[in-house]
Amino acid sequence: MEKSKPTNGTQVLAASRAKDRVDRLDPYGFERSVDFDYASYEEFMSEYLVVLTRRSIKWSKLLKGKGKVQKNVKLKRYVRKGIPNEHRALIWMAASGAQDQLEKNPGYYQSMLEAQHDPKLVETIKTDLHRTFPDNVHFRKTSNPCLQKALYNVLLAYGHHNPAVGYCQGMNFIAGYLLIITKDEEKSFWLMDALLGKILPDYYTPAMLGLKADQEVLGELVKVKIPRVWQVMSDHNVMWTLVVSRWFICLYIDILPVETVLRIWDCLFYEGSKILFRVALTLIHHNQALIEKAESLPDVCQAFKESVRGPLVDECHTFMQKIFNEPGSLSKATLTKLRTTCRARIVAEES
Repeated sequence: MEKSKPTNGTQVLAASRAKDRVDRLDPYGFERSVDFDYASYEEFMSEYLVVLTRRSIKWSKLLKGKGKVQKNVKLKRYVRKGIPNEHRALIWMAASGAQDQLEKNPGYYQSMLEAQHDPKLVETIKTDLHRTFPDNVHFRKTSNPCLQKALYNVLLAYGHHNPAVGYCQGMNFIAGYLLIITKDEEKSFWLMDALLGKILPDYYTPAMLGLKADQEVLGELVKVKIPRVWQVMSDHNVMWTLVVSRWFICLYIDILPVETVLRIWDCLFYEGSKILFRVALTLIHHNQALIEKAESLPDVCQAFKESVRGPLVDECHTFMQKIFNEPGSLSKATLTKLRTTCRARIVAEES
């Protein structure tokens, strides 16, 4: 019988570190920060897992193994309460219209990959690949499979599909999240198309008019709903783009915890972009006292940074209940009217 080889101190240390890294991974492959509060997380998850189990049973009964769903009041209520991870890809695809597009265009995604590649597009995408989620194990070259290749394919195909947008920073994080959830390039491509083409028009075009307008729209909503915060912003001459542009352009990725972002996206795919405003208004409203203490522009920026940390955003289930109750009514008509006004103002200022 062969004797087992003695392990040296270096091997033991390496094994210990590897185990430590695995322990620090969340369910989506992201490494938790060194100061991650495991005690609070365990306390929250012990309650949230009960909710997830209950929701999972209800969703299974609702879907009954079907691959299709129809939008209705019951489904909307279910989406707001959270989609179990195993059903996310199906519901996102159905609710956003991405599934219809995939079925109407068989082979289209592959044809975009096989098209003649624009060298400038290829170079820009490749530059950003290694910057995409370096803290996620699935995007490391050492992982098997490594999602970097799939990410490159989705971004390249989308860049050829929508040359007016091509590729710009922020899109890599969105495509990365889609791949983590769908584990499918073609589905991720069509979800990108639904998000960038329909749900968030003009967010990622060269002029970014939609994004700029929506930041101003948020300002107008704060002026009405949380006037004291609007006054602070006005007093210190803080532009909204300075404090919320990353909230909007990254759809809260890297701003809020992963599970909270996914819950927001559940509603974003179903109800559209007004969800982004509901989240922003809830964050601002809850941190009103903190923002009001600001005595300078850097103080305001710091208050906004602090507003996206802590129990409020960690406890995703409670947070999602708050976004539908606290900001009050937010009709499509109101948003459309504000967007028209803000767009016209931005165009006039930039012309």
